[in-house]
Amino acid sequence: MRRYSVVIFDFDGTLADTRELIVCTNQEAQRLMGYPIKDEAGILATIGLPMRECILAMYPDLPHELLPTWIKTYRAVFDDLKGQIVPQLFPKVRETLAALADRGYRLTVASSRGTPSLTDFLREMDIAPYISYVLGADDVKLAKPHPEPVLKTLDAMCCEASDALVVGDMPVDIQMGLGAGVRTCGVTYGNSNREALLAAGAHYIISDFGELLTII
Repeated sequence: MRRYSVVIFDFDGTLADTRELIVCTNQEAQRLMGYPIKDEAGILATIGLPMRECILAMYPDLPHELLPTWIKTYRAVFDDLKGQIVPQLFPKVRETLAALADRGYRLTVASSRGTPSLTDFLREMDIAPYISYVLGADDVKLAKPHPEPVLKTLDAMCCEASDALVVGDMPVDIQMGLGAGVRTCGVTYGNSNREALLAAGAHYIISDFGELLTII
């Protein structure tokens, strides 16, 4: 018996391994802005937040008037590096998405990544045909961990909360889902870990994307 009809995926750290690209982009933008360069752990802890929140999480005393310049710098560095550090899908992602779509599940993505970048990646990685609905940072007023991305998805898909599952690698993904009354699945191969995902309240924990087929 099918437990869910709609699956809402995070992108970075859940579908695709973008860790190296994100870390290198952040560190180069920090260097260009003349601020102390954060280590990998400090950067990874901010993944899942919108770019503005990521920057402020790392530099709480940053004058807010510098944010537009910082964001512009980040995007320019990202555009430079994305052809050199090419993210890949995690193992079993494409075939699992194909299997889920073939079984009639409606698959969506809710990410804090900018919408143009997100849609480009989905197309380039050849998984866009499996995705029925895409929400990026530009499509919501309140980003993760606020439930708005999930609530907006449920509305667009005419789906009840009880019929949906959120899948993500960060505590903010789990918190977003729980806030919308949706069950959640944490993945341990991304940018967080089992303990943090359990502490956030994840209903399921998987270490292999293919395990989704046994959950839903």
